[in-house]
Amino acid sequence: MLRPKLIKRESESLLARIAVPILSIILAFVCGWIFLYFSGFDPGESYLRMYQGAFGSRYAISETLVKAIPLALCGLGVSLAFRMKLWNIGAEGQFHMGALAASGVALSMGDLSAWMLLPLMFLAGFAAGGIWGAIPGALRAYWDVNETITSLMLNYVAILWVDFLVFGPWKDPSSMGFPLTPRFSVNGYLPTLGTSRVHIGLILALIIAIVVYIVLQYTRWGYEVRVVGESKVAARYAGMNVARHILLVMLISGGIAGLAGMIEVSGITHRLQQGISPGYGYTAIIVAWLARLNPFTILLVAFLFGALLVGGFSVQTFGISFSIVLVLQGAVLFFLLGGEIFLKNRLVWVREEVR
Repeated sequence: MLRPKLIKRESESLLARIAVPILSIILAFVCGWIFLYFSGFDPGESYLRMYQGAFGSRYAISETLVKAIPLALCGLGVSLAFRMKLWNIGAEGQFHMGALAASGVALSMGDLSAWMLLPLMFLAGFAAGGIWGAIPGALRAYWDVNETITSLMLNYVAILWVDFLVFGPWKDPSSMGFPLTPRFSVNGYLPTLGTSRVHIGLILALIIAIVVYIVLQYTRWGYEVRVVGESKVAARYAGMNVARHILLVMLISGGIAGLAGMIEVSGITHRLQQGISPGYGYTAIIVAWLARLNPFTILLVAFLFGALLVGGFSVQTFGISFSIVLVLQGAVLFFLLGGEIFLKNRLVWVREEVR
């Protein structure tokens, strides 16, 4: 009798490493095609409208870039933690805390010049996101508490904290009942590139990607991060301070996600409001894994997922639910994780005697 068995590969094939993410996307769109068909929509027309909504004009491309910026920053943040086998699932909460802290600075110090106000907002956003990341980092480093659970739970605390402020103390009296703060002063606005809504956060994302790549590949600290990720026992034997590395990586990871929140309120909404994120922090996990944690590939994948978000919003005008985007994102993650199994193992059929 033949039965399937997975045998661990000695090394990953370069072809497989490229093929698995591409195949994951293709299979996800096949699932989306089936979902649309049985929902009563024409899948081909729906995908065409999504494409036109994301790439059909200069405005569409600029909006795709706008969505790609926070996705890229959150993706870069979680990828840094993932490099050390730390499962930071809290980028959504870190994003909200960065937006909250930056908004607090903008609302309380709006009279400052842009040259002073924007750097303070940057620092506040990074610090708040970093602290929110350092909390599960410290629990993992010193008490071995699972960071997946704690970082995930802190997402809800941060989101509800923002809701409390925009419904309560920070609510704009002239907002007609909507949960949002007063607008920032113009000094708290990020400069835009040309006449579009694309802002200098795009340049910041490029810079952070370059810095993350250089630090991880060419510095001693980056080498130690990789060693700790591969084997904490070996790292301790080599004299590395594992607890300090865990805490610092989670702090920086959360800080980058916090910067994404600061950039969103300063560059796009110009105020803090309920639903400031359509799930950037959660989608960033898929972005980072699909890019296989490569900083430059994260920028590309973030752009593609930004297009998916913009395309999903555009098809709502034709009666198609935005849930198709969530279906596609979930399917990509599902097939990506499934592909990882066959990337690290090969399937063989073994003969087993029947007794």
